[in-house]
Amino acid sequence: MPKMRTVDAAIAILAKEGATEAFGLPGAAINPFYSAMRAHGGIRHTLARHVEGASHMADGYSRAADGNIGICVGTSGPAGTDMVTGLYAAWADSVPILCITGQAPVSKLHKEDFQAVDIESIAKPVTKMAMTVLEPAQVPGAFQKAFQLMRSGRPGPVLLDLPFDVQMAEIEFDIDAYEPLPIEKPRATRKQAEKALDLLTAAERPLIVAGGGIINAGASAQLVELAELLNVPVIPTLMGWGAIPDSHRLMAGMVGLQTSHRYGNETMLASDFVIGIGNRWANRHTGSVPKYTEGRKFVHIDIEPTQIGRVFAPDLGIASDAGAALDVLLEVARERKATGTLPDYSAWAGECAERKGRLQRKTHFTEAPIKPQRVYEEMNKAFGEDTTYVSTIGLSQIAGAQLLHVFGPRKWINAGQAGPLGWTAPAALGVVRGKPEQSVVALSGDYDFQFMIEELAVGAQFQLPYIHVVVNNSYLGLIRQSQRGFEMDYHVSLAFENVNSTGLSETAAGYGVDHVKVAEGLGCKAIRVEDPEDLAAAFDKARALMAEFKVPVIVEVILERVTNISMGTELDNVTEFEELAARGADAPTAITALLD
Repeated sequence: MPKMRTVDAAIAILAKEGATEAFGLPGAAINPFYSAMRAHGGIRHTLARHVEGASHMADGYSRAADGNIGICVGTSGPAGTDMVTGLYAAWADSVPILCITGQAPVSKLHKEDFQAVDIESIAKPVTKMAMTVLEPAQVPGAFQKAFQLMRSGRPGPVLLDLPFDVQMAEIEFDIDAYEPLPIEKPRATRKQAEKALDLLTAAERPLIVAGGGIINAGASAQLVELAELLNVPVIPTLMGWGAIPDSHRLMAGMVGLQTSHRYGNETMLASDFVIGIGNRWANRHTGSVPKYTEGRKFVHIDIEPTQIGRVFAPDLGIASDAGAALDVLLEVARERKATGTLPDYSAWAGECAERKGRLQRKTHFTEAPIKPQRVYEEMNKAFGEDTTYVSTIGLSQIAGAQLLHVFGPRKWINAGQAGPLGWTAPAALGVVRGKPEQSVVALSGDYDFQFMIEELAVGAQFQLPYIHVVVNNSYLGLIRQSQRGFEMDYHVSLAFENVNSTGLSETAAGYGVDHVKVAEGLGCKAIRVEDPEDLAAAFDKARALMAEFKVPVIVEVILERVTNISMGTELDNVTEFEELAARGADAPTAITALLD
C-alpha cells in the first residue's frame, strides 16, 4: 500500500471526486495542504484578497457550475471565522461548498495556541458537517463522507478542519481503491404522483411553484414539459427563477412581498391549488401564511422531509428529489393525456397571460439623475438571453428581480436567504470560473459594492472578465425605505464631499466614494453614467473593454438619491410607487410578442 502525507491523499480525493476549483489564501497552518496542491497540479487555485471573499467565490462557482463543487481554503483561526458568512449563505440556499481550514497541532488545541479556535463548534449550525480531524487515518474517510453529505438530500456546505500535525502525518492510502460513496436522494413513488395529480386536476385554477430544488436537480426541462403538458402556469421562486424562461407563455411571474411581479401576486391570489416543487415557502415569498393559503389546497414536494410542514401543513407532502418527482409526474400525466382525462386549463392560462400583459411596471423614465427602473430597462435591451445575472441584497436586487428578465436555469445567481452585503463581486468571480464562456453581469448598490471591493483585484490578476453594474444613490436604500415606518432617515446616507473630486460632475462629487478611481486602482476598467440616454452606449463600451482587457468592467450609474421600490406586508398589500407601463412597452421583444 502506498504511503503518503494525509494532504496528498486529500488532494487525490478532491481530483477523483471532481472538485478541482479552489479559492483561498495560504497561511502557516494550511501550508502543507498548499504544498500538496502544488505537487499534484490537478487543482486550480484562485488567490482571494479576503477569506470571506474566497468562500463567496466557491459559492458562486458551485451555483453556476451545474454539479461541480467549489472549494475554499484558509489557514487557522480568523480564516475559519471569516468563512462563516460564506458557509451561512451556502447553507441557507442549499449550495454545496467544501471549506478546508488549517488548525494548530492536536496537542495545542486546549492551550489557547496562536490562532487556534474551535471552528468545528462555530461552523456546525451552518454546515451539514463540521469536523476537526484529530487522527491522520481519518482524513480519507472524512473527505469521502463530506462529498456524500454535500451531494445527498438537501445539498449544503461542509467544513473540514485539519490540524498541522495531522496534515504532515503519513498514512497508507491507495487512490485507485478509493470510490465515492453512493448519493442518497428520496424519490417520489407512482402512487404519490397519482395522488398529487388527482388534487391538481380537481382544481379549476392550479399553479406550479418552482423552487431552487428544480435547478439543483437539473430538472428545468422536465418542469417546462410538465407545465406544457398540463397547460398549467408556473410561479418561480427567487431561487427557482429561470427554471422556466421569462418569455414562456406559462411563466406567470414571481410572487412575494419584494422580489415579485404585480401579475404574479394577482395570479397567486386568484388560484385555488398550488403544487410546490423544490421550494421552502420562504417568508418573503408567502407573506403571512393565512393570506397565502386562504382558499387554496397545496401539495409540497421537497428533498428534505423536515421541510414539509415547517411553514404550514400541505394537503399532501412528498419527500423527493425535484427531478425524480417531475419524472414520475410526467409519466402519469402523459398517460392521462393519452387517455383524454386531463382538464383543459386554456382559459386559466390565458387569464394569467392577460394579467402579465396588463400589469407591467413602468421603467421608461427620462429624467436625470437617473431613476433605477430605467437602468434595468436598458440592461434588458443590452444583455442577451444567454446572460447570467449575479446579485445579492438591497433595493438594487429587489428592483432587479422585479424588472430584469431571466431566460434559463442558473442564469440568476443570488444569495437569496442570507443576503450578505459584499457577496456579489466575489460570487461573480466564482461564476465566471464556473461559466467561462458565458456573459456574466453583476448588479450591486453602492454599499454592497463597497463591501469586499478588494476582490476586484482578483478578477484583474486572474483575468476573470464580467460586467458589474453599480447603481449608486449614495444611500443604504433598502434600510432608508424601511426607516420610513419610524419617520426617520438615520445614518443611512453615504454622501460626503470628496476632497479628491476633481473632474467629477457636481452631482457625482457629492456622492462621496469615487468608484471609478477605486476600480481602476484595483486593475479594472470603469465607466460612469449620469444621463439615461448614455446607458446603452456605456453597456456597449463595457462589453468592448471586457473583451479587450479580460478584466472586470464596472458601469457606475449615478441615480437619484431617493427612489422607493414596490414592496409591502401582504400579497394583496404591496405599495406601488410608480404607475403601470403601457401594455408591454417596457418588456423585451421576446416577452412583448407573447403579451400581444
